[in-house]
Amino acid sequence: MNRNLKLVVNNPHKQIEERQFFEKNELKIILDLYAKMVSEGSWKDYGLNISNRQVSFSVFKNAAENALYKICKNFKPSNKNLKYLITDSNGKVLKNSFDLEILLKNTNWKNLKK
Repeated sequence: MNRNLKLVVNNPHKQIEERQFFEKNELKIILDLYAKMVSEGSWKDYGLNISNRQVSFSVFKNAAENALYKICKNFKPSNKNLKYLITDSNGKVLKNSFDLEILLKNTNWKNLKK
C-alpha cells in the first residue's frame, strides 16, 4: 500500500477561477448563433478549449476536419479590443472586439475570410 498518496479536495490552487470560462450570457449568445448556423447547414459540430489565457468555442463544418473558426475570450487581453476574437483554424485573428454580442452580430459568416 502506497502511503504517499493523498486525496486533495477543493484545492484552491487548482480551481478554475469563475471568470475563466464563458459567462452564462456569453455562452447563450454563442449557442444562439451556433443553433442558427446549424439550422442553415453551415456548421455541424463544436468543441470547447480552455487554457490559462483564454477559452475558445470552435465550430466545424464536419467533425473530421479542422475548426472553421474559433470564438475566443481572452482572460487578460493586452487591450480592451482583444477581449473577444474570431480566429481561423491557424489562429489568425479575423475580427476582434471588446463586446461579444456586437462582434458576433456584425460578422458576416458567409463572407468571412478563412
